[in-house]
Amino acid sequence: MTGNAAAQDGILSARGIAALTEAGAIKPERPYAADQIQPASLDLRLGARAYRVRTSFLPGRGRTVDTCVDGLALHPVDLTVGAVLETGCVYIAEVQEHLALPADLCASANPKSSTGRIDVFTRVITDRAAAFDQVEAGYHGPLYAEISPRTFPVLVRTGTRLSQIRFRRGEPRLNDTELAALHARSPLVSAASPSFTGGVAVSVDLAGFDGLIGYRAKRHTGLIHVDKPGAHKTADFWEPLAADGSGTLILDPGQFYILASKESVQVPPDHAAEMVPFDPLVGEFRVHYAGFFDPGFGYAGAGGAGARAVLEVRSRDVPFLLEDGQIVGRLVYERMAEVPEALYGAGAGSNYQAQGLKLSKHFS
Repeated sequence: MTGNAAAQDGILSARGIAALTEAGAIKPERPYAADQIQPASLDLRLGARAYRVRTSFLPGRGRTVDTCVDGLALHPVDLTVGAVLETGCVYIAEVQEHLALPADLCASANPKSSTGRIDVFTRVITDRAAAFDQVEAGYHGPLYAEISPRTFPVLVRTGTRLSQIRFRRGEPRLNDTELAALHARSPLVSAASPSFTGGVAVSVDLAGFDGLIGYRAKRHTGLIHVDKPGAHKTADFWEPLAADGSGTLILDPGQFYILASKESVQVPPDHAAEMVPFDPLVGEFRVHYAGFFDPGFGYAGAGGAGARAVLEVRSRDVPFLLEDGQIVGRLVYERMAEVPEALYGAGAGSNYQAQGLKLSKHFS
């Protein structure tokens, strides 16, 4: 990598990701798809093989993922011809992108927005990993995707993109004081007096959007073809939840909901954001699977004014009462190493810019 911008601390932009690839720090098995590099992240593609395994796992120090799979695999799955991944099962899939990171660069992964909104739980694993979705600085080796559909069976194939990875140098995360200062300069959420404790507080909107407060996933549905946007009827997979004026919703254990934040959210061009996926201090439920918000999300200059954060909500072991305006999660912000050449929503392929209460791109 060359140039001063590439050496700056922060989250790498699309330009930095392309430079990493050219330098051999990212090794794709095949050339990238045209839209695979996002403003501040890289989509990861499934490889040729996956394995149904008995249980989720972390390899831990000194072990490779392949070694663990050898002892846990139930059967192989050929992704080259397409394969159905069943609900309640765990799969380990090869990823086409391999890494040879420099010593000063680490990475983190998250499900893509469309993946989280269909309740597909997926995490990236590396050899010798002690944590999911975290790639240590200087890592050389393959990447794998753990995939577990929770509500809908899904059809995937070689090249399907379920996860995305973000590369960072240094410690770009903003502390609470820096968050407040950034908000004063460029409002991050539309709340009059937001909380800045461990991130920017985000609350749930149960007043309603055109008479709806959200959607609850149906059980025992047909397949979702992950690579076919707009090919599925909403009514076949989702039950709309009408606004009844109470401003409340009881989350049933084991059910999956799509809700939206009360606040509009903005990510300035020189920052990226991530939603904290689970906070036991606000309730025993998970509010977000796909945590990345690219530079320009919700930004008026990129056509995103008024964009809400869509919440992918699943309660844990007990029913839980949500109330309108209740804090359900927090957004953490990080500095970019440089402003991306193209912001989220500025071109084709940004499915969720200026969104309100919106299901994934798979539904018509």
